[in-house]
Amino acid sequence: MKIVIALLLAISIYADIKQSMFNLYQNEKYTNVCNMGFDNFRTNNKDEEFISIYAFACLNSDFIDRLAIPIALLKSSKEARSNSAYFSVILMQKKLLYHALVDNYNLTSLKLPTTDYVLSKVFNLYSKLKPHDPRAFYLFEDEKDEKLTYKLYLSIENNITKMVIEEFYDTINIKRHVYW
Repeated sequence: MKIVIALLLAISIYADIKQSMFNLYQNEKYTNVCNMGFDNFRTNNKDEEFISIYAFACLNSDFIDRLAIPIALLKSSKEARSNSAYFSVILMQKKLLYHALVDNYNLTSLKLPTTDYVLSKVFNLYSKLKPHDPRAFYLFEDEKDEKLTYKLYLSIENNITKMVIEEFYDTINIKRHVYW
């Protein structure tokens, strides 16, 4: 009897975590969902819905490096493979853009798939630049919305070089993304 109660309790807690994550995600509490998913990943690493909610939350809260494991695990369904490919593109673009900014790596010869995620947009804009000397910052205008601009630069905090993308609508800073 104790085993049945423990099993029902475990199923209830599992369902509550996934439902809580979904509710928080719908309320745009992406960092909370990403952290909750991270804390509960081991017990849910076979549930592709859980993994997808976790990965999209981490993406929306700029914890892009946390996408590596979901990329490898999302493979059992068409939707999961699609999500995995989407996350793969963004993770690769982050790594390449960081490499370009820190090491002056030339991206102009690369032709990669793209996404609508801000990092992809900035990657595409940066990769269109001709070979150049490194700059303190780069300003890019969104290709679809002339009021939307992006400022790309490096910042050093606690001896860690970070890549920063600031989004501006007109002259108002609407979001700051930090990656390393």
